[in-house]
Amino acid sequence: MSSSVSASMAVAERRRVLNAGSEHASLLKCLRVPLLLLTSVLTGCVVQDTKPLAKVDAQQAVREIPAEQRLDVVVHSFDAGIPAALAADEDALAKKRIYPDLRKAESRYFAVMLRNTLESSAQWGAVRVAPDTVQFVDVAVSGRIVESTGKHLVLEITARDAAGRLWLNAKRFEGEADIGSYKTDAALKARDPFQNVFSDIANELLAARDRLTADALREVRHVTELQFAQDIAPDALSGYLRTDSTSKPALTRVSRLPADNDPVAQRVQRIRERDAAVIDTLDGYYTGFAEQMQQPYGEFRRTSYDEIDKEDRARSSARTRTILGAAAVAASIFAPSSCSSNATCNLQSAARYGAAAGGVAAFLSGLKKYADAKTHAQAFSELARSFQSEVSTQVIEVEGRSLKLTGSADEQYREWRKLLREYQNPDAPVSAAPPAAASPAPDVP
Repeated sequence: MSSSVSASMAVAERRRVLNAGSEHASLLKCLRVPLLLLTSVLTGCVVQDTKPLAKVDAQQAVREIPAEQRLDVVVHSFDAGIPAALAADEDALAKKRIYPDLRKAESRYFAVMLRNTLESSAQWGAVRVAPDTVQFVDVAVSGRIVESTGKHLVLEITARDAAGRLWLNAKRFEGEADIGSYKTDAALKARDPFQNVFSDIANELLAARDRLTADALREVRHVTELQFAQDIAPDALSGYLRTDSTSKPALTRVSRLPADNDPVAQRVQRIRERDAAVIDTLDGYYTGFAEQMQQPYGEFRRTSYDEIDKEDRARSSARTRTILGAAAVAASIFAPSSCSSNATCNLQSAARYGAAAGGVAAFLSGLKKYADAKTHAQAFSELARSFQSEVSTQVIEVEGRSLKLTGSADEQYREWRKLLREYQNPDAPVSAAPPAAASPAPDVP
């Protein structure tokens, strides 16, 4: 009898252990989601280090380009890209990381960076940065800043030749900063963090040029010369250009060329040389401005990159922590109860409490991360505003006149154009070459 009782007790004990194990397994199963979420929150997100970008360079000329096919390029100062609706609202602009004075400085700096890139490729004639009022040029390039931070750059580029061909129509170029340029001052000076963007633009312009024939390139240069001449002496040098309406868009073509010994054409050529000297002076201003700006602006962008990177990481971490924390709390609350004894219920309650407490802690940690992100954003704003004090108006002397290359640079150049027209002596004999003595127009399809 005693052995039978002992056997029954053993079976009962075994059932109790199995039931407890089953309850523990059920408990773990119920709390598996909140525990996994909590573990994810506590261990945090794994952030991979950003590697330096592969370098993109402007395609270099492999042969000497004939002079009559080397197109001159003017890069106009970029549009700062300040939304008109927000122009008077500094706080709204700051939220978009747009600081007007800084953008105006960048509009000049980026134009110089593109000029330098085009010039270094040896694919072009004279490449200059000049105001929008400089119109008579083989290829005119303009741009608009869509986004500019120490971490990301987006530009829209438009390019058109003198004949009227649209090479690029507000084409977007963008890229991330190459952190390799931020490592040391020497690296920052050697290569701009966004050089890849400027190289991409240069290569697109080269591809557009290479789609033109040699005759078309020569005609573009002749069109530029004749457009300048007609602007200076419209009465004497009219009739040398025509509009080809069969092309889409309509193109300006050469009807005939002035004779080499035409006195008006020779005088206009001398005027054009003086005009080129003035544009070179303007280009020198932009270059000097960019050189003065390079070091403080480079340091600003390097620091702003760090601030934006910290802000982005903080926001990402905050988002992860709040979502997972809230999920852990919810899962611990709504997990079904399956305890069958006081001990098991106590264990389950403790686990629920731990998961909920951990979830709440993670949620609060996420809120703190959002506060950290706001601090980094404010630091970026302060950096941008402090840099604005580094930007000052520059004044240069051109032919005895002071040119202030700010918003009034275009007006100043218009005044210079008036001086050029006055240089054409109205009392001097003017005689355009007769059609019989004129050179034939180049044969361009």
